[in-house]
Amino acid sequence: MSDELDKRLHAFRPDLADKKLEGKIEADEFIEGELATICVPSITLRSAPDKELGVETEALFGEEIYVFEQADGWAWIQLLKDSYVGYVPESAIAIGFKKISYIVLHPRTFLYPEADMKKRPLACLSMGSRLDIVDEVEGNGIRFLITRDGQALVERHCRHFRAFSGPDYVNHAGRLLETPYRWGGSSAFGIDCSGLVQLCMFIGGEYVKRDSDMQANTIGEPIDPGEDYQYLQRGDLVFWDGHVAIVEDNKTIIHANGYTMSVAREPLLTAIKRIAHLYGQPTLFRRP
Repeated sequence: MSDELDKRLHAFRPDLADKKLEGKIEADEFIEGELATICVPSITLRSAPDKELGVETEALFGEEIYVFEQADGWAWIQLLKDSYVGYVPESAIAIGFKKISYIVLHPRTFLYPEADMKKRPLACLSMGSRLDIVDEVEGNGIRFLITRDGQALVERHCRHFRAFSGPDYVNHAGRLLETPYRWGGSSAFGIDCSGLVQLCMFIGGEYVKRDSDMQANTIGEPIDPGEDYQYLQRGDLVFWDGHVAIVEDNKTIIHANGYTMSVAREPLLTAIKRIAHLYGQPTLFRRP
């Protein structure tokens, strides 16, 4: 049965597994994950506790996780937002529940030690970071949000967690233009093609899976784009084997790609022709 479960989305090893999987797989021990949050601006998840391994995905500040094990400086975790499983350094997690009331909406913003823009920032946070806010104050004409730890962020760079921006997630992709491409990246510090889709749709109020193959199987419905792609609409997704792009209009896409090594806007037909020798023709079009 374990061969049928996607190891990216289910926490199981021969010696230890998520209690939710009991009866579905064999393991020496089954435990319930302990709720925690990410306490650093961003951290990469790896498939094993080894800093030399490639990046699987990325978790952001304030993101909720389940912790299944802490050993030898590493934590084995699962992200709540998309069920992705991997290893992060123990120093990147804070055990316990944290109330999330705001998210960062700006591509990037600074976390200050107090409500003063002249103070040296403690960190830089990416779009999509989650915040536990307990107060609002004004300093030198700037409105700040105050975290439970007494730190401050510019209020206009954030949004109440439940005040979703609406269905046009393409706007957020446009705000991330020129963000560097990074394999496995899911933040405004560096991002890949499916990470861009996931982050922008999250800001728009929708949780979707992480990798392009998962997105191709789960987001919206397949559509017929038309012989000349005339039926494509803003927000549709174009999938290749191993790549995904966001339709801005039926002539233009936005995607994080290895050609420009950035999030870029590109004519659809130009992209199809250029990508063909690497990934072939588009394999699927979906409408969220």
